[in-house]
Amino acid sequence: MWAAASAAEPPKTVLLWPQGAPGAVDSQEIDRPKLTIYLPEHPVGTGVVVAPGGGYGALAMDHEGLQIAKWLNGYGVAAFVLQYRLGPRYHHPAELMDAQRAIRTVRAQAAQYGIAPNRIGMWGFSAGGHLTATAGTHFDAGVPTSSDHIEQVSSRPDFLILAYPVITFTRPETHRGSMKNLLGDNPDPKLVESLSNELQVTPRTPPTFLFTTSADTTVPPENSILFYEALHKAGVPAEMHIFQNGPHGVGLATFDPALSMWPPLLANWLRVQGMLSSR
Repeated sequence: MWAAASAAEPPKTVLLWPQGAPGAVDSQEIDRPKLTIYLPEHPVGTGVVVAPGGGYGALAMDHEGLQIAKWLNGYGVAAFVLQYRLGPRYHHPAELMDAQRAIRTVRAQAAQYGIAPNRIGMWGFSAGGHLTATAGTHFDAGVPTSSDHIEQVSSRPDFLILAYPVITFTRPETHRGSMKNLLGDNPDPKLVESLSNELQVTPRTPPTFLFTTSADTTVPPENSILFYEALHKAGVPAEMHIFQNGPHGVGLATFDPALSMWPPLLANWLRVQGMLSSR
């Protein structure tokens, strides 16, 4: 069993780079990426970095952040809600650097949070789903010789959860607002392709759960389908649920009798992956 890690404490927020983020243009709050940490009362040894959506121009910190953290805590999972840098003030690679740093931070400090270093996932919504898929297809093993102990560990998530994610930048189903905020007005075509994450899947991409709806006209379900197909072809364990009705941005969809079935399906998938059982 994993010991509770200061479970009685309220959530706390930590800077990913206390001395200032690489490439920061100023030292205001929007220039300082951070994690808000929610620890469960009865930990099972799993942690999840949560990336709220908002088109890479805002962050839906309540229904795609706080509410998600509480849901995870209810299953004994530690939650780390990521406030990453945004466009148009910041473009790639700042957002990916923030996501990678978040995963490294949680892994490097896993013991103090009561989680296992090989049970760290990432959950993203909409543009946060694109960031999560990017983290799951663009990672490294760390730099063992770095003087920063956080940079010594891997940035690879152990599993991905993608809720109505932005995935592709090369097809008609692209969410143009997210692409513009992340890459600017005239991005290099090679960069566009490298961040079309359905094209970057390999057998090393983490196991993935996807949820979306057929009625989503903001980020069409083809985004999820493309990523699922790439995962399947690469032999990566994947599960996808496409509901008939429901708009974009529903979060946990507690208001909808049909859509509210997707979080229990996710819990079942996490259970199958061994992420809800104590070791």
